[in-house]
Amino acid sequence: MKTRPHRYLKTAMCFTLVPTASTAFADFIGDGKGSLELRNFYYSRDFRDGTPSQSKREEWAQGFILNLQSGYTEGPIGFGVDAIGMLGIKLDSSPDRTGTGLLPRGADKRAADDYSKLAVTGKARLAQSELRIGGLNPVLPLLASNNSRLLPQVFNGAQLVSKDIKALTATLGQVDSVKLRDSSDSEELTVTSQFGGYSASISGDHYSYAGLDYQILPSLTLSYHISELEDIFQRRYTGIKFSTPLGAGKVFAEARYFDAKETGAERLGQIDNKTFSSNAGYSIAGHTFSAGYQKGSGESAFPYISGTDTYLFGEMLVSTFSLADEKAIYAGYGYDFAAVGMPGLTVNMRYVKGDDVDPTKINTGKSAELRALGEEGHEWERSTDIIYVVQSGPLKDFSLRWRNATNRSNFADSGDENRVIASYTYNF
Repeated sequence: MKTRPHRYLKTAMCFTLVPTASTAFADFIGDGKGSLELRNFYYSRDFRDGTPSQSKREEWAQGFILNLQSGYTEGPIGFGVDAIGMLGIKLDSSPDRTGTGLLPRGADKRAADDYSKLAVTGKARLAQSELRIGGLNPVLPLLASNNSRLLPQVFNGAQLVSKDIKALTATLGQVDSVKLRDSSDSEELTVTSQFGGYSASISGDHYSYAGLDYQILPSLTLSYHISELEDIFQRRYTGIKFSTPLGAGKVFAEARYFDAKETGAERLGQIDNKTFSSNAGYSIAGHTFSAGYQKGSGESAFPYISGTDTYLFGEMLVSTFSLADEKAIYAGYGYDFAAVGMPGLTVNMRYVKGDDVDPTKINTGKSAELRALGEEGHEWERSTDIIYVVQSGPLKDFSLRWRNATNRSNFADSGDENRVIASYTYNF
């Protein structure tokens, strides 16, 4: 990927210089806050096929995330500035085990000893509307910033969120570059390859998005979002979310529908994908039971910005279950041990089975065999996620998390994955 300058950086810096009167800074300083997160991350994915492209990915690293947030200046329009500084340090790695997403690596596949990145965000607030310019971490249906490794993914752009109308949240934004989770560089926006279904070398100049989320009832929310990666694709999202008490517990259900097609100069060629993703369940006495169905249709795989999350219920640690024509069913179970007097300990388990993958729309060694035999692709994955958060004492809020997954596929490298994350955040 090519690096690119921050188009919005000068504007963000100007935001921070607007207020000049000393009295205007009372709330700017007094309402400020900060935090320092120490994140220790071990990652291992052991490939289980006879001839995988890489036998193992395994690295260990230490991350530091400093987050500073100012208050707002006094007046009808309040101004402020936020900043996040990040540092990643290699603890263990080797050229034959890189590619975990924890650390950047060079052409020789050696991981860097350390890397860092900085994001500054100017902000302005009027009533219940906030404009942010500079570094952004949106978590939206059509742009879900990833924070599943050592350091978070950060976009550069501008975003306006308004809650001035009761029960309605309106979002409007545009980003033009990204610092990936394992990179210090500002890079162009591309589309996830999806096992060769799309070219990862073609980029769009900017990505624009807008959305409305309306809470019709306390138990019911409707959403509609649109987006466009210039000259590559347009995407639309429609969602409905419902939850309400039922008996001694709570029932919940959610459906998400995505529709994507090529646009403008069509630099990536034809894009034709419609994906439906759903999840429903019931929670009672610490137990949560859930199940869902996901189905893609059209001529291509689910398209999304490289490095982001899909916002699909079928997404797991290894696979997103979002290839061309793929159908997935899944079930999950979780338990919060606070129900038996052990607050802070939670366990979640999931199983996903995917079928009907079109091997003509992917480019792997295994898919070539499927095409020759006239067969379709299938995969499955099971995962366990155990988290403990210390509730009191000098280590209050220290968390330890173990994430384990087993994935088997007849069209891609199968693997067993483990992630161990120790995290502590100091607030000031």
